[in-house]
Amino acid sequence: MPVVVVESPAKAKTINKYLGDNFTVLASYGHVRDLPPKDGSVDTENDFDMLWEIGSDSKKHVKAIADALKDDNELILATDPDREGEAISWHLQEALTKRKSIKKDTPVSRVVFNAITKSAVTEAMKNPRQVDMPLVEAYLARRALDYLVGFNLSPVLWRKLPGAKSAGRVQSVTLRLITEREMEIEAFRNREYWTVKALLATPSGQEYEARLTTLAGKKLDKFDLANDTQAEMAVQAIDSRDLSITSVEAKPSARNPSAPFMTSTLQQEASRKFGMGARQTMSTAQRLYEAGHITYMRTDGIDMAPEAVQMARDAIQDRYGAKYVPDKPRVYKNKAKNAQEAHECVRPTDMAKDADALKLMDGDQRKLYDLIWKRTLACQMENARLERTTAEIGSADGQVALRATGQVVLFDGFLKVYEEGRDDVVDDDDKRLPQITQGDKADKRSVTPEQHFTQPPPRYTEATLVKRMEELGIGRPSTYASIVTTIQDRGYVRREGQRLIPEDKGRLVTAFLENYFRRYIGYDFTADLEDQLDKVSAGDAEYKTVLERFWRDFSAAIAETSELRITEVLEKINDVLEPHLFPPTEDGSDPRLCPNCGAGRLSMRTARSGGAFIGCSNYPECRYTRPFGPPDPEAEASAIPPEGKLLGEDMGDEIRVFKGRFGPYVQRGAVTEENKKPPRQSIPKDWAPEELELERAVMLLSLPREVGPHPEDGVMVWANIGRYGPYLKHAASTSDRGGTNANLEGIDEVWTVGMNRAVQLLAEKIASRGNRGKAAAPLRELGEHPEAGGPVNVMKGKYGPYVKWEKLNATIPDTVEPEEITMAQAVVLLDERAAKSGKKKPAPKKKAAAKKKPAAKKTATKKTAAKKAPAKKAAEKED
Repeated sequence: MPVVVVESPAKAKTINKYLGDNFTVLASYGHVRDLPPKDGSVDTENDFDMLWEIGSDSKKHVKAIADALKDDNELILATDPDREGEAISWHLQEALTKRKSIKKDTPVSRVVFNAITKSAVTEAMKNPRQVDMPLVEAYLARRALDYLVGFNLSPVLWRKLPGAKSAGRVQSVTLRLITEREMEIEAFRNREYWTVKALLATPSGQEYEARLTTLAGKKLDKFDLANDTQAEMAVQAIDSRDLSITSVEAKPSARNPSAPFMTSTLQQEASRKFGMGARQTMSTAQRLYEAGHITYMRTDGIDMAPEAVQMARDAIQDRYGAKYVPDKPRVYKNKAKNAQEAHECVRPTDMAKDADALKLMDGDQRKLYDLIWKRTLACQMENARLERTTAEIGSADGQVALRATGQVVLFDGFLKVYEEGRDDVVDDDDKRLPQITQGDKADKRSVTPEQHFTQPPPRYTEATLVKRMEELGIGRPSTYASIVTTIQDRGYVRREGQRLIPEDKGRLVTAFLENYFRRYIGYDFTADLEDQLDKVSAGDAEYKTVLERFWRDFSAAIAETSELRITEVLEKINDVLEPHLFPPTEDGSDPRLCPNCGAGRLSMRTARSGGAFIGCSNYPECRYTRPFGPPDPEAEASAIPPEGKLLGEDMGDEIRVFKGRFGPYVQRGAVTEENKKPPRQSIPKDWAPEELELERAVMLLSLPREVGPHPEDGVMVWANIGRYGPYLKHAASTSDRGGTNANLEGIDEVWTVGMNRAVQLLAEKIASRGNRGKAAAPLRELGEHPEAGGPVNVMKGKYGPYVKWEKLNATIPDTVEPEEITMAQAVVLLDERAAKSGKKKPAPKKKAAAKKKPAAKKTATKKTAAKKAPAKKAAEKED
């Protein structure tokens, strides 16, 4: 009974149903091996050897497959039909061979199917092959490149640009696209222009609209009517003349349907029509594929199998009639540069079944399937036939001319089912015109001038970003979704509505890379590298040659940055971003002169949190700061100045709002020799400090509030706002380190909570402490320390997540997600912590001295030693 391995349990369940009890179908749960995140995983000194490691979550899945092979000595690898799927099959074969689960007599074959249907699976089983090594080598090259860029460039960012999280081979290029578009928008200066439209009527009284095209006998260009005066003169020129129809032209036209979906166009259309992000689209499509409803969703291909074309034509005839079926099937040419990575388009497996017939309950799956089904049917339907009419209207003296256009759909064709969405709406006058005849008089009902302003280029949506990446040859279908998602997860880009906007961190990273690694975020360079990788997968290039050529120049660029000082980097970025951060002032004064002290020079600074701000060079004497970006006069007027914002007086004391190192706070009175620490209180995160009023400031300064003595022991209960929000404290004073603390639900409850509620919350807190004393479970286990040995874990602490090795703890910065921290990052943090605290840095573990064996076993010991694998091979050996 052969063992069949697929990637997901859902897919395994569906395929098992088709294959029956004669096969054992198991899931690998995605990739089973990856490069460990540590130095040396790609050995650049030894022909780019790659050290693979089975993931901790994958070990049980590999063991399950190995156990199954003990009883059934045949392996069929049926992972997805693309580069990643081929790589997973190769990894499984390698890992199982190292475990000796695959023996010399174990038949191993590879099967691929583009759809999970009984016929597709059965046919694939009849046509087994071996793992496609050129496709695997293309994967190896990509994985090595991504490792070499990420592992070597990210630490440079951490050291030279505080707050930066990571850099990636394609991720950084995509970020550059978004950042450059934002700079285009900021540099854009709109320009005013006017148009004139007239509401006209035929002799029979039917109305239609026309636009002015000629004035004073000259054809108008876009900016010829530059202001309201010129527009009004044009209105008078029309009003003072009689108009008639000078010509009418009706031209037949046709519209062709769009090609069926491939990965990128599916992501674009789902974004346009439903606002679905690339990741959401792909996860929804994955579920449809695993359920057998659509073909494989990662493809560059737009061709359809002949049987699918016939299925579509039959479905069109059954639903809409023979007139909607073209005489010949439509053929769409595949756009992919490499046929090995191009599969059939994304289409339904059964054209006769719409979303209702499948009874899909999930809303996203229903919408996406309906979109794919309609697009696929439409691509095999007749053209839409249209008639476009253009009427020219003019005065007898030729001084004024207008144009009216209209469009009539003579036969809807594919439009009956589907029309492709647009990224940016374009005015298209498709109104139907009344019956107009040359020579007819055109009665003027109204003539109206309209003011317009040129618009900056629109920000990217996920749809337009994927489209642009595809145009530039950056990334591939399988990576679009993860790239677009990663730059948002890293905090480099935020999404507002459908539009993508670069954050400060994203701008800084792009500015840094453009200055020190410009070549590697170049569009042409990235696209050329993709072409080289395509040649590898086609068997036309050697992947290690590609790696060697890349590494030679890239490692030199990394070495050049080693001596850079942070101040030097920031000054360089200041110069690059100067037009954005310090635009010329209206009065011609120095835009970098500090407005507070009048002497210091403004420059960009980075914050520990990873953000950036503009500060004065005279710090700490001058504490002027403003947000990163161009100066905003309105925001500065309402902003908190360095000397604090005066809210008013209370009991003879000035109450001011300040911006402090740890956030905004309110203060009662001024700092004097006699009163060095006047009363202060932090402002809650949910309250805008610029909008704070005196009454609320006084409320804050009244804290902590005495709720009253606890009824059981008479010890005071306090309500206060702390670092982690509003809370209750049962102790003699709020500064007492003992006692019991309990969280409150909202800020306002600090001033309203009564004793009954306080007693209840404190009692619940004490009851929840039942688990104290037990060893805390780690959030994540990163594995053995690569140098010193011993487990390195991610732990949850009172003051945030941290990494732990033996007795050494290191806080994880806010800029790094605890779920994503790598062993390399953890080691850096632990080393820095050891250096600061004076503790011993984790030392490389010493080789254990060999124990002496009894004399009788010496010969056997020598034989074993002689057969021992080299150190490197031993390190690569899987469990």
